[in-house]
Amino acid sequence: MTMDSERNFAHIERTLHSHDGQDLQHFMTNSPWSVRPVYRQIQAEIAMTPTLTTGGVLILDETADEKAGTHNAGASRQYNGRLGKVDVCRVDTVLAYCHPAARVWTLVDAELFLPEEWFGPDWAEKRRDLGVPAERVFQTKPELGWEMIERARANGLPFEQVCCDGVYGRKQELRAALEARQIGYAAEVPSNTQVYRKPPRRPDRAESGPGPSRKHWEVRELGRHRSTRWERRRVRCAERGWLEVEGAVLRVWTEYQQRVRPEWLVIRREANGKCRYTLLNGPEEATAQSLVERSGWRYYVERLIEDGKSGLGWDEFRAQKYRATEHHLALTALATWFVAQTKLEWGEQHPRDAQLATELELPVLPALSTANVREMLKAVLPLPDLTKERARELVVEHLVKRSLSMRSRLRKQRAKGSSP
Repeated sequence: MTMDSERNFAHIERTLHSHDGQDLQHFMTNSPWSVRPVYRQIQAEIAMTPTLTTGGVLILDETADEKAGTHNAGASRQYNGRLGKVDVCRVDTVLAYCHPAARVWTLVDAELFLPEEWFGPDWAEKRRDLGVPAERVFQTKPELGWEMIERARANGLPFEQVCCDGVYGRKQELRAALEARQIGYAAEVPSNTQVYRKPPRRPDRAESGPGPSRKHWEVRELGRHRSTRWERRRVRCAERGWLEVEGAVLRVWTEYQQRVRPEWLVIRREANGKCRYTLLNGPEEATAQSLVERSGWRYYVERLIEDGKSGLGWDEFRAQKYRATEHHLALTALATWFVAQTKLEWGEQHPRDAQLATELELPVLPALSTANVREMLKAVLPLPDLTKERARELVVEHLVKRSLSMRSRLRKQRAKGSSP
């Protein structure tokens, strides 16, 4: 967190401890410590934080990192949301926790997504070489996400809603499972999702004829319909000013496994005319303002991923093996929770001055940022300065290690009968 670039295992250890990086590499790649207690500890500490006992939100999402080839655990040709296209990448399915009122966010669980092709016979040797556990089976992203939600519930993590994008929201079984457990949700759905404007009636099979009408709509049709009422609402005060959105709120019904359920549909229209569609559960008396606000809470996972990748080196991961990936995600979660704790403690010890906010004509003063936390860490934990002699020694050690690694790879190639 005190480094600005090249935050890979070897460079971290060389920079902070003047070693060649092998100890940290071993700790991350070979040491058999489990990641589950790490996530449980983070969730337990959230539960013990008075400010966070109510008002928390879980957010299911994913983040991809491009890779040069498939010799990295989980790497395959798959959709990369950061690039907006299919390419060779690794995808992490993540569960974030945020508290909109306290304006903090942290990673609380994560799983490496392994595409289905990884479990075929053609990939058996690669699974073995990269240490994919034998008990690991193919699971879709929503299945991984549901397991993480269930673990959070079992650990006593307090939350009142689950937010997710269309990858997860389109799965009716996920929304129905959350509803069955009386968990609120705000799930983005694709534009072709079908809903009813009135509760559909089932035809009487005893009668002849087509029976009562069961008119359904695609949500994008409702976004274009002349009867849809649009209103401009303030939803959040940001450093760029008030965030205002143009939204429409409709009561709709969906059908799943022959059961009809009422849901709320929030349509948010962007400045370029593009619409985003979110289905939410909630009582009939829910206010349009609260529904529009809830539909936008996925914003906090975007902040989490941005902070993690720009400030904490999340995307500078360079190891190949499955265990190293698990360890890297768990320690990234610890770093994000450290930042969140620091923000909370700073806010308690140094309350924002209401009079200063009035003088500056601001509704609220800015909160501590991840960049601020890193600057404070740099001040109290300065990086060591290397002498010229020690720098030369590190270069020599590094070259020797690379030579030994090259010799090892050549020996393996010769043993397999490959050309050098």
